[in-house]
Amino acid sequence: MPKCSQAHLAGQISTTKDHPTRGQSVWVVKIGGSLMSAPELKNWLEIFVKYSDGQVIIVPGGGVFADAVLSAQQQSGISDAIAHQLAVKAMDQYGLLLSGINPRLAIASSELEIAERTWQHRAILWLPSQMVLADDEIPQNWQMTSDSIAAWLAHKLEAKQLILLKSKKPSTGQIAQLHADDMIDGCFAEFSQNKEFSSWILAKDDYAHFEDGLFIDKLSQVGVKIES
Repeated sequence: MPKCSQAHLAGQISTTKDHPTRGQSVWVVKIGGSLMSAPELKNWLEIFVKYSDGQVIIVPGGGVFADAVLSAQQQSGISDAIAHQLAVKAMDQYGLLLSGINPRLAIASSELEIAERTWQHRAILWLPSQMVLADDEIPQNWQMTSDSIAAWLAHKLEAKQLILLKSKKPSTGQIAQLHADDMIDGCFAEFSQNKEFSSWILAKDDYAHFEDGLFIDKLSQVGVKIES
């Protein structure tokens, strides 16, 4: 079973503006569980629904649901592998919560469903457990959190942009420092470096910059790019 370690911690951007996201390929956007009670969350979801055009795929974090798994592991002594399975299902729960906040999000659990929602030009909310738990190559421990799972999906779907939407932006995009500051997990470097997509961090209040569309030049101006 692969295990990520800190040993791993060591493109051109399109400015097309003919239509928000159209022609720019897929954006994978991971929404952190810390945003659950943030009023800005509704704004972000509305922006994705309005401008996705089938090219934005939302990855839910684990939030309080994953916290409950960690607490249950500490009380029961279950293995990291079992806790990983429960934590991935916790992401499903947060995803369903997001769909309750904005019912116009189109839920997808498989690659086929993602493709169907893309053809429908919908904003896609991905429930990860079906795909993630079917892949034995994904580490089953707490170093593999929703950030790395989002990177795994971005690579699998040949996305061009991966956005980690968090409560606040870091002062640096250096991957080793982000890991040291607990802003990304121990597997993120392995699953994001030397891939075809660019990785960014946005803060919850950055939604105001995207109310007119999900433009790549705006992302490059506002976001903190994650680099080695």
